[in-house]
Amino acid sequence: MRNLYTLICCCLILLGNNFAHAQIVQDSILQLQQVEILTTNEKSIIPVQELKGEQLRALNSHSVADAVRYFAGVQLKDYGGVGGLKTIDVRGMGTQHVGVFYDGIQLGNAQNGIVDLGKFSLDDMEIISLYNGQKSNIFQSAKDYASASAIYLQTKRPSFIGDKKTNITLRYKLGSIQLINPSTRIEQKINNRLAAVLSAEYLKTNGKYKFRYQRKNLDGSTAYDTILTRRDGQVEAKRIELGLVGKGYFSNWNVKGYLYESDRGIPAAIVRGRFDGRGQTLVDKNYFVQGQYEKRFKKFQSRLSAKFAYDFTHFTDTVSTVKTENKYTQREFYASWANIYSINNKWDISASTDFQYNNLDADLKNFSYPQRFTNLVAFASTYRFGRLNVQGSLLGTFVQEKVEMNTKSPDKNVWTPSIIANYQPFSSVDFTVRAFYKNIFRMPTFNDLYYTQVGYANLKPEYSKQYNIGFTYAKSSSNFFKNFTAQVDAYYNEVKDKITAAESGSLFRFTMLNIGLTKMKGLDVKIRSTFQLGEVEISPLLNYSFLEALDYSDSKKSYYKNQIPFTAKHSGSFVLSTAYKTWNFNYSFIYVGERYNVHQDNNKYNRLNPWFTNDLGVHKEFKINQYSFKTSFELNNVLNQQYDIVSNYPMPGRQFKLILSVNL
Repeated sequence: MRNLYTLICCCLILLGNNFAHAQIVQDSILQLQQVEILTTNEKSIIPVQELKGEQLRALNSHSVADAVRYFAGVQLKDYGGVGGLKTIDVRGMGTQHVGVFYDGIQLGNAQNGIVDLGKFSLDDMEIISLYNGQKSNIFQSAKDYASASAIYLQTKRPSFIGDKKTNITLRYKLGSIQLINPSTRIEQKINNRLAAVLSAEYLKTNGKYKFRYQRKNLDGSTAYDTILTRRDGQVEAKRIELGLVGKGYFSNWNVKGYLYESDRGIPAAIVRGRFDGRGQTLVDKNYFVQGQYEKRFKKFQSRLSAKFAYDFTHFTDTVSTVKTENKYTQREFYASWANIYSINNKWDISASTDFQYNNLDADLKNFSYPQRFTNLVAFASTYRFGRLNVQGSLLGTFVQEKVEMNTKSPDKNVWTPSIIANYQPFSSVDFTVRAFYKNIFRMPTFNDLYYTQVGYANLKPEYSKQYNIGFTYAKSSSNFFKNFTAQVDAYYNEVKDKITAAESGSLFRFTMLNIGLTKMKGLDVKIRSTFQLGEVEISPLLNYSFLEALDYSDSKKSYYKNQIPFTAKHSGSFVLSTAYKTWNFNYSFIYVGERYNVHQDNNKYNRLNPWFTNDLGVHKEFKINQYSFKTSFELNNVLNQQYDIVSNYPMPGRQFKLILSVNL
């Protein structure tokens, strides 16, 4: 652990010394992570859903997982409390079809394909973006094309005004469930071309909260109706990020070291009359170093990216007389070269190539110790015919694997295309229509292929097709009504060769098989506006989603054409932000309709009730001498709703949080 810290610091110092002697240019504000894109297309061909700046910080959200609930088309799986696993599903495609990018480079998990968004704090986050299909900007890595949808997490960029060379932010959060959460961020301007950033955070909670447990017998009589205490949700976590950002002539670069360690209990399902803890804990150690270098040459632009990640997981189960311990270690090396060339002001072309290496070690009997070598190549082009924009891309994915024992997965060589179009019918009205088609697949995870007594090495990838048609209308004014934006999208998706677990002659042994087919059709509606009443600014945001995701795997099964588990047909959110001078008031409402909790018939015994929450927040900014302070009081689940997002994993009731931050 100490050696890893030392290695990261040495790398950052060496890079800093190399760039510190660059010629100085007089800039009062240092914003270094992006150079200007060559293309002149100002409107996104595919619209993006974003939460950023003060709007993001005003939400009553603790982690990235809490914030993305406000995006249309997103279904959150939350296994209870601060420490419970939190994953998302976009438009019913499945968690593993969602790519998550941190400062431009994807977060990976070759073991199970899941990124726990509950681990990522909002303290350093500047923008959270969600794209369906892929980003409109074709200047991107091949990895960016390789997901059905993608979430981009952009941390704050260092900014220095005037002669100031140091920015310090101190923040302390205190809340229900014995939550303490101090954090700090330090930005240091070394010269006009180089800056350093240090961010650190500590979180601790005992994870205990009251909930009401109600269950009915099959005959309608009451089995349980009592108030209990949720246990095994304790968390102690530490995060440290250290980065350098710099710029040269027509170039930008950045490098970052990230360290996250946590020791948490695993909240257990409330089943079979057991309400106590299970004695299961999980220790995570996630480290990575990543960097990017970007250079512009007139009409040509190029970007190099690289990353090394090390992830260690230690699972412990003390519930039985025999203590169970499993340890897993993942390593990843990733490199990317992306290029874009502007042929003229209407036509851009791009090419990118990526290489990724993954391996997994585990202390399981007869484990395969797999290694995966992935090469990706992407070609894309955008052309603008007046008010019509057309974009196409082609992604090639080539995968080879090695194992020390057992059977390895066959090599895979796959080409997948996408086509996108955007048209503005009227030159005087900000109204656009759009459509896209994308064919993509996801590789089976190491757990799918090689997990002892479960994995099946001959699994095929999950193939998916996405069709989308929609429109955007926007209007702005300098009067009381400042702006209005409406986005509506209808879509149809298919996922075939879906990877599922099937029995293989024993209740304790399952085999992974390609037997699934899911068809999804849905509608996403997003409405946003801003009003100005004197010194009061009012900003409402409304999202609504309809999703019918049906199982077409086997026409002989009773659940054929049933809604897939944990997927609501109707969901939505409403956010109302009001700002007056140094005060800000925020109200948010989230609704998720009924779901079904198992892969069986959609009947009343498998039904999960709809749930909704109301959250309030009040924020006040003030100054003492030259220092800026901000105090916040947040009240979550105001009406103390008792609900499960995942069956038998009760969520917390009413909670509060006090936040004090100061900028020095």
